[in-house]
Amino acid sequence: MRINVVYNNQIAGWTDVLEVLKKSLDKKLVDFKVFDIDNLENYGEFTFVIGGDGTLLKAARFYSASEVPVLGINLGRLGFLSQANVSEIDNVVDKVLKKEFSIEERLMLKSESSLALNDFVIKGCNTYRTSKFYLEINDKFVCDYIADGLIISTPTGSTAYGLSAGGPVLYPTLDALVIVPICPHTLNARPLVVPSSESITVKTSDKLLSVAVDGSETKECVKQISIKISEQKAKLAFLKDDSFYSVLRNKLHWGVSPELN
Repeated sequence: MRINVVYNNQIAGWTDVLEVLKKSLDKKLVDFKVFDIDNLENYGEFTFVIGGDGTLLKAARFYSASEVPVLGINLGRLGFLSQANVSEIDNVVDKVLKKEFSIEERLMLKSESSLALNDFVIKGCNTYRTSKFYLEINDKFVCDYIADGLIISTPTGSTAYGLSAGGPVLYPTLDALVIVPICPHTLNARPLVVPSSESITVKTSDKLLSVAVDGSETKECVKQISIKISEQKAKLAFLKDDSFYSVLRNKLHWGVSPELN
């Protein structure tokens, strides 16, 4: 098995973790190449990603084109999508080489110029003010919002920014999309779950829209944006038997009762 090793040099501690992973792969005579997250290439049949969820998202988008699974070694804060910590590297490498892992295909979204595994976040280019957004689904007007922004999310992204903005949690393999208004100036604007087959367009009347993809800092200003599912799917590798619900419980403390004094 040939392996891609991807690292993010913007996250503290990456050099030490990369050395540990390289030594583990060398010890097992594995053929691998190392790539910076901003200079990715496809060399292998499997990819280790050293970094946080943002690094994993970027790598998963890139390797989706060649259907190569990715597995995260977490150096970030939450590591919701990552499967391993630094202390587990030797054991993780063993399991991957023995192919003791499962692969989940995750739905992704696309616009004319971008691909997202988590979400598109749409705001006015003047982010210090609210904006008016017009929502269309399948070229039919649905509603308008006066809000700080809109989030168009995949099920994978429903536990990210959409959750913080009051959106629902979706099981990650559902064929559905979530539309979540950010701080709407009304009490009757609610998140909307729609089939993944729907085509979503967001317009504005007199301002440009700022679009961020998977939390990226690079934003483009456009008059409108159309979003639909991508033909490509991200492939995430999972080693553990933990269910999605146990991950919610352990990492987001969902459904955990407060302790009594």
